[in-house]
Amino acid sequence: MMGKRKIVNSVLLHVVLAVLAVIWITPIVWLIVTSFSGYDGMNTSRFFPETWSIRNYTRMLFEPDTVSQFPIWFKNTLVIAIFVCLISTSFVLMVSYAMSCMRFKGRKALMNIAVMLQLFPGFLSMIAIYFILKSVNLTNSHIGMILVYSGASGLGYLVAKGFFDTIPTSLREAAYLEGASEARTFFTIVLPLSRPIIVYTVISSFLVPWTDFVFAKIILNSGISTDWTVAIGLYNMLNRTLIPTYFSRFCAGGVMVGIPIGILFIIMQKFYVEGITGGSVKG
Repeated sequence: MMGKRKIVNSVLLHVVLAVLAVIWITPIVWLIVTSFSGYDGMNTSRFFPETWSIRNYTRMLFEPDTVSQFPIWFKNTLVIAIFVCLISTSFVLMVSYAMSCMRFKGRKALMNIAVMLQLFPGFLSMIAIYFILKSVNLTNSHIGMILVYSGASGLGYLVAKGFFDTIPTSLREAAYLEGASEARTFFTIVLPLSRPIIVYTVISSFLVPWTDFVFAKIILNSGISTDWTVAIGLYNMLNRTLIPTYFSRFCAGGVMVGIPIGILFIIMQKFYVEGITGGSVKG
């Protein structure tokens, strides 16, 4: 009786998972096949297009116009993401090391405050941030976006701190006995042993500006399309008057935006998973 019940439960579980997988993957498949369609607009009468073409991709990449300027948007987003990734990764790793390996007055209080601040959604501060940037003439500026994306990144130290907690204290103590400073211990002892968490932090930091739309839309509001990121540019192509002409190109742009992230995850998957699991061992 118990064996039959387990079989039934297993079958039901797999059926539910299969249904959820179909629901999740159907829009992605539709986006991809529509990007290879031979027509410009949206065709809801058929799931698979009658004619196939790579014309949408060549138009997005090599034939920019006043509406579609994908190469410029891609470049803007990539530059912002790279700088944010470098700055945020540095902040997160240094803050995590300080909280994990150094002892100073007020350390626990700072940790608790940082955790509490992380509980508040980021969009609650967007209006205030916008007026602060406006007061210093950094709205409609990629520099302003880089500063804001990177500024609070140190608050996300918790996962990296958990990873640093797993590194044996004896290694750092041996470095101290040899006369190494805190900075040298960090760069020569701790970082070489922290490749998984570094990869995790790099990917996480890169994804924030790469996928963000709401904050970018608020800051880059001048209407100058050459300043837009990919998210804003593709969203603008969904204007009611543009859908009949640009929807298939929008789908092609969505596919191309996802390709670099997919490749990055495939290459770094092993270290990414190790970083998450390693950082969850200790707090």
